[in-house]
Amino acid sequence: MRPWISFSTRSFLKEAFNLKHYSLFDLLHGYIYARWPYLYIGVGTGEHHLAKTYLYFSQLWKRLSGNNTQPTKSSLQPDRPTIADGYHGKVVPFESASRLVTVKQEISLKNLEQIIPYSRARDIILKHPDHIVALDCPCRASRPNPCLPLDVCLVVGEPFASFVSEHHPQRSRWISQDEAVEILSKERERGHVHHAFFKDAMLGRFYAICNCCSCCCGAMRAHADGTPMLASSGFISTLDEALCIGCGDCIDACQFFALTTIDGAAYVDQDNCMGCGVCVSHCLQGALSLKKAPSRGEPLDIQELISRLN
Repeated sequence: MRPWISFSTRSFLKEAFNLKHYSLFDLLHGYIYARWPYLYIGVGTGEHHLAKTYLYFSQLWKRLSGNNTQPTKSSLQPDRPTIADGYHGKVVPFESASRLVTVKQEISLKNLEQIIPYSRARDIILKHPDHIVALDCPCRASRPNPCLPLDVCLVVGEPFASFVSEHHPQRSRWISQDEAVEILSKERERGHVHHAFFKDAMLGRFYAICNCCSCCCGAMRAHADGTPMLASSGFISTLDEALCIGCGDCIDACQFFALTTIDGAAYVDQDNCMGCGVCVSHCLQGALSLKKAPSRGEPLDIQELISRLN
């Protein structure tokens, strides 16, 4: 007889109950997000038909509760949390993303504020890191004409991988670590950006690597509109003018619109550059490279972090 609460749900609940600062709201939020991600993201991106209904009741609640302002940081309230503090992505170049999906040991890394510069959801706790599920991207799936393929969201570790696999069998598949690297490689070739995603409701930690494009990704669109949902990789792209021929391939490839042409050569807008490395991999002349930018935070290098534990 099948239990009324699935094994993956019980595993998620067990971990949630062991967290001191994980509230009942967080638990319900996390369950809804993981159980119905296509509805959740579809409403969040405005593509789902219920988005207008949600917006109406959300605004009504704000009026009734006396809170009609969007939670944003300002010079007057620099410590006020924003939506992005609980749901955000860290840009990771291909090499870093590949190392993140090929971890061979369970790890627990906390207090990563130099790497994940948000007030919540910045831990990396990997249990069974070789348990990886490729999920149809909820952002792409919500768009009328999405980028393909769809199955490019990599859910990493437990209890997340089993939860997604058990509740979305038609939209997910188990993959090996080598297959995860292959997906990352193909997405890099397509010019898409790797993001390590963290969410407060997902036990306050890293749970997935998404491969994102500015046309489909809700987080990238929100970031472009002023909600700081994405943290820089800790690198910036730099140009060797002697090698640049002004072909414009890097400009077409950049998902953050950080490249333009000036006087027949590429120009990198360092304020917009997130250090994803997409332009580097698309420059056939080898004129672009990534260099560390300490002012943009530390890179997410999982092997270096693991070495600090030993």
